[in-house]
Amino acid sequence: MKPKNKALIKALLEEADSLQEDIYDDTEQMLGTVPFILRVMARRPEFMIFSALKDFHGLRPKSLDARTAELLAVAAAAGAGADKCLKVHMNAASRAGASEDEIMDAVLIAALIGQTKVLASALRTFQEFEEKAKEKQA
Repeated sequence: MKPKNKALIKALLEEADSLQEDIYDDTEQMLGTVPFILRVMARRPEFMIFSALKDFHGLRPKSLDARTAELLAVAAAAGAGADKCLKVHMNAASRAGASEDEIMDAVLIAALIGQTKVLASALRTFQEFEEKAKEKQA
């Protein structure tokens, strides 16, 4: 890494306490809460700060409004089985203007995709099983 960039990162991390306060405030404003994982990661400011910056920009891309981004986060959290994240993002979606019906539909869409993952894998395995059974009979 270039010395200039190392110095920039070092200077940023020297402001870790102030940055963490801002990150907590911004997170509270965006999500309505400061998630547990963020509070624990704060023990390692060099990790938490950069992770939070990535999350903020990822959760609020320029191409999507906050409501849409949070509905996508709801679907992703549901699909990943991340129950705590799901609660946080359901509340954030509601705060961003999503209706209860939109939040439910995001969960149902995630469930359909999850079901497809199970069926695609299981039915391929069944197809192999079936083909081997036919070979044995022949």
